Amino acid sequence: MPQTKQRNTVILSRPADEKLEGGNLCYHCGTACTTTKLSVQDKLFCCEGCKLVYEIINENGLCNYYELENHPGLSQVKPVRKDKYAYLDNEDIAKKLYKFTDGNNTIVTFYLPGVHCSSCMWLLEHMQKLNAAIVESRLNFTKKEITIQFRKAEITIRQIVELLTTIGYEPYISLDETDKKERSSFDKKRIYKLGVAGFCFGNIMLLSFPEYLSISNGIQHEYANLFRIMNLILALPVFFYSATEFFTNAWAGLKQKMLNIDAPIALALIIMFARSLYEIGTATGAGYLDSLSGIVFFMLVGRIVQDRTYQSISFHRDYKAYFPIAVNVVTESGVVSRHLQELKEKDVVELHNDEIIPADAIVVKGRARIDYSFVTGESEPVSVDVGKTVYAGGRQKGEQLTIQIVKPVAGSYLTSLWNHNAFEKDKTTQNRQNSVIHVLSKYFTVVLLVLVAATAVYWAFTDFSKLIPAVTAMLIIACPCALLLAVTFTNGNLLRLLSNNGLFLRDAFVIEQLGYINHIVFDKTGTLTEDVNEYSFTGDDLSANEIQAIYSAAISSSHPYSKAIVKYVGEQDVLSCSSWEEYTGNGVQASVGGYDILIGSETFVNVQESSANKNAACYIRINNKLTAFEITPKLRDSIPEVLSNLNHNYKLSLLSGDNNRQQKSLQEVFSSDSKLLFEQKPVDKLNYIASLQQQEQKVLMVGDGLNDAGALQQSNVGITLASDVNNFTPSCDAILDAKKFIQFPSLMKLAKSGRTIINITFAISIIYNIIGLTISMQGLMNPLFAAVLMPASTITIVLITTGLSSLMARRYKLQLSAQTKT
Repeated sequence: MPQTKQRNTVILSRPADEKLEGGNLCYHCGTACTTTKLSVQDKLFCCEGCKLVYEIINENGLCNYYELENHPGLSQVKPVRKDKYAYLDNEDIAKKLYKFTDGNNTIVTFYLPGVHCSSCMWLLEHMQKLNAAIVESRLNFTKKEITIQFRKAEITIRQIVELLTTIGYEPYISLDETDKKERSSFDKKRIYKLGVAGFCFGNIMLLSFPEYLSISNGIQHEYANLFRIMNLILALPVFFYSATEFFTNAWAGLKQKMLNIDAPIALALIIMFARSLYEIGTATGAGYLDSLSGIVFFMLVGRIVQDRTYQSISFHRDYKAYFPIAVNVVTESGVVSRHLQELKEKDVVELHNDEIIPADAIVVKGRARIDYSFVTGESEPVSVDVGKTVYAGGRQKGEQLTIQIVKPVAGSYLTSLWNHNAFEKDKTTQNRQNSVIHVLSKYFTVVLLVLVAATAVYWAFTDFSKLIPAVTAMLIIACPCALLLAVTFTNGNLLRLLSNNGLFLRDAFVIEQLGYINHIVFDKTGTLTEDVNEYSFTGDDLSANEIQAIYSAAISSSHPYSKAIVKYVGEQDVLSCSSWEEYTGNGVQASVGGYDILIGSETFVNVQESSANKNAACYIRINNKLTAFEITPKLRDSIPEVLSNLNHNYKLSLLSGDNNRQQKSLQEVFSSDSKLLFEQKPVDKLNYIASLQQQEQKVLMVGDGLNDAGALQQSNVGITLASDVNNFTPSCDAILDAKKFIQFPSLMKLAKSGRTIINITFAISIIYNIIGLTISMQGLMNPLFAAVLMPASTITIVLITTGLSSLMARRYKLQLSAQTKT
């Protein structure tokens, strides 16, 4: 093992309890320091964790980390339990994380939520200086993923994870990392096809200029044939390689007896290529190879713009991305780490504070305080007695807990939710099939074929020599490229503008669906409310001495409500307790400074029914005074404005797994005809949305947790609200950055404007087709006119869609470009 360097730490000789003025910030993370006792040389730190990180970075000569950005640490470095990653010592578990290993040289990739600036990148790409056994480290900043190559004989994967955690970049390791199939990344083949098409298109245009510019005089015969043959050679890779996806998609649609938009495009390409072969072979013309290569090039550009937008965001996540990779199982030989999928009934599992219950189980030992907010939506932790059942997905809050598995992971309540038939729907395929462009393509193709047939019949009896030129020219000019480009570039621009303003869509078809939405359903916990709570005392007035006594009684309890009371009251001098006892699941009884104090449940504090407060989290009785302690999830500041704007255009509903404590305040921001439902289970939410859809309503669901997953999938469009768009979110159609929630009404308007923009560009493309078809039906179309008309229509569509999209964004006061992140 590489030797650890000795630290040289200098502590300033200041009083340990000296208080600082405002503005003294932690040198590592920027948090305000409350004391000078944590310092190295002239640098102050807010906690031991930040100080330790600085010492490690400093002793390894990496202090450039602090020069690139001020206070580059994202937040305070929290202490981590020493054995938290002990399961990685189990080679069977560790090898599931390996991307490659030859027994010694090993490569792993971790997701690091804490990555946020250039300093992060610089430090993480110099990890070999922190430990010589690390050969190389590379950070994908967009995906927040670090790939590390190391020598396994000198450093273990556990030590690498602990090193990352120590310097403030704790990896997020979940069951999904070992169970998922490698998702297809961006299709590089399409990039290669685009490159080939672009190269050939440019050269074909260049070689065609002599013929364009010599219409009246002509060019020498041998040069004309040479340029035409060279164009044909350049067109071969475009037709047989770059354009293959159009032929493949068209054939797939025909096999399903469906005319998709690629069918008429493929037909036009075949006709163009065949007629060009004929004209060049018979020396009667140059053909349409420039138009063919141009069409393929611009079509590929449009599709790549759409496809490349969100490679860094995952929209297809399930409970496995939320669950841990392994748990601690108690056996006769001691505690061992075991992969989650290997858990069996009757296995005994140890859980620590903030760890997730891996499967349905019964409590064997310890005080269970389970936070089910991400599963049911209930914001308050639930007390569970020994012998009672706890459910997968809940998070233990408090002391160590021992549970016994009663159902395997596959049979738990949470997994059964994911097996609901709503998750069997392929929304992407449905949206694609119902897209306006594919519906339009059916009619477009039928109308075109009717016109072609009519033209063929006319010239067959009038002038047979014009039949083939007229029919082929019609099929070439009436290619629905302009129609498809109208949709492709409009959606591409809207995807870009929406993402610049914090709304990331899974694909372009979601934009079209957003335009049809008429009913929006909100979750409450974590969606309309923030991750912080508001506290208040309601009841008899309390004096400063009584508050100090309550503080002294509550501070010794580890119960979340006691901790909340301590936080709300603020720091006080602690009075000695003449007696103090905590009754598990009930409350605290104490005598402090002559006050008899009870803190706990309604029954424990002996609250009469007439004095009960339905909004109380717990009660406090101090001598003869009674007060209720209320904990209310804080509504986002933007909620009144957002809902007020949405009320004008949409029907609104609220579905919450929480109790109805906030019903009055929520009713004030929702319209009078909005339906607010509380204590809703995940299946209830799903069924409610299904019932709205049966009433022919197009439903948008906005949620944030696993409890919303079924509703998000059942809805026409499901949007997940996320504080960090890269962190865990359930499967959805779009992810909305919580910081941009105030812009949600404007983003909906922008998405809806896509239909207007597409209609305008459709009208323009139809005018282009009418002009082209009129000329072609008369047998007057020539290659030069086609070479000018087709690119001109394409450029017109691109400019109009870009201009109108930007105009709409300005109209709704949205930013046109992404803000620089530091």
